[in-house]
Amino acid sequence: MGQDQTKQQIEKGLKLYQSNDTEKALYVWMKVLRKTSDPGGKFRVLGCLITAHSEMGKYKEMLQYSLAQINTAREMEDPDYLTEGYLNLARSNEKLCEFQKTVSYCETCLNMQGTTVSLQLNGQVCLSMGNAYLGLSIFQKALVSYEKALRYAHNNDDKMLECRVCCSLGNFYIQLKDYEKALFFPCKAAELVNDYGKGWSLKYRAMSQYHMSVAYRKLLRLADAMECCEESMKIALQHGDRPLQALCLLNFADIHRCQKDVDKAFPRYESSMCIMSEIGNRLGQASIYVGVGKCWILQKEYDKMFSNSISISIVFDSLCALLCQLCILKVHSLCEGIYRCKEQQDELREQVVKFLQCVEELELYCGMCGESIGERNQQLQALPCSHIFHLKCLQTNGTKGCPKCHRSSVKLGFV
Repeated sequence: MGQDQTKQQIEKGLKLYQSNDTEKALYVWMKVLRKTSDPGGKFRVLGCLITAHSEMGKYKEMLQYSLAQINTAREMEDPDYLTEGYLNLARSNEKLCEFQKTVSYCETCLNMQGTTVSLQLNGQVCLSMGNAYLGLSIFQKALVSYEKALRYAHNNDDKMLECRVCCSLGNFYIQLKDYEKALFFPCKAAELVNDYGKGWSLKYRAMSQYHMSVAYRKLLRLADAMECCEESMKIALQHGDRPLQALCLLNFADIHRCQKDVDKAFPRYESSMCIMSEIGNRLGQASIYVGVGKCWILQKEYDKMFSNSISISIVFDSLCALLCQLCILKVHSLCEGIYRCKEQQDELREQVVKFLQCVEELELYCGMCGESIGERNQQLQALPCSHIFHLKCLQTNGTKGCPKCHRSSVKLGFV
């Protein structure tokens, strides 16, 4: 199969994929992959297969195609193709929660000496790196990466990238419990979809609605949370987006838990866990465990946390392998609440000590007042150096420089 025929068949597959005929699209692309003699066409069809398997939640297959793509790029010895190939490797590892590998591949991308084409990918590289740092609970580096990604988006007038970064920033502030910012950024993403997204994939709308739903839930605006989550789930089901379906099911369960309706929460946690396990989202599985644990506390069935099939030891082993300190902190907090209810003082003291160790390791405290960040809903503000403080501390105390790194500029950052 020559270059022209390869291009025609790839386009045929894209039209099928865009009309939600995924199986036929995959059949066409796999046929091209087997028969094409054009290296550029092979690289492009591998990119199509990577995107499709990512949206289906088949992350191991996504990684296999990414490895094949980088080998093709090496054979071509083209820096632009190499940059795109390493970016897809980074994304594949990000989806599989292999965050240190993601950071490494992103650094390789940024060090490539490509043309303008590859430089335009740097915003997407910075976004993936920010997501990896957030997965590793390295918050300042995550914020630096997101700010760089936003800068690339603005400089290149890339509204799709800006939309994706805003959703990630929503998740960032969910983790740090500044729920006003956690709602602001996905609302901004939704505005971008409404203003510029006429020809975009519906996944952008679904993504922004999901992140808005999580923020609404945290603000206890549960009716708004349910409405946004239902819209996101509808699109996810239409497009066979299994990862987003799992996230929506988890959020539905959390909404029902907030309504103290654990009978509706449990089956949704179970359904979400089935998909999370299938696709390999270990962070999602840990979040389900925390939600289920909170349900057991509501029902005062404390022992189930330690005897259930997703017991605490299994979760801790998984989180330690991920190096996700924030998730470990959440589990310590959950255990602390259970031991306090059971009045088991020795175990309670142990969990309190471990919780405080996590806070110290994460540096989750304000450099001005010394109080913790991320313990309750509080407004935060990042300085241009990406160090984060309580907004009220900056407004009340003022400073001529960052208390942590002593940089002189105190102009408040956008994020």
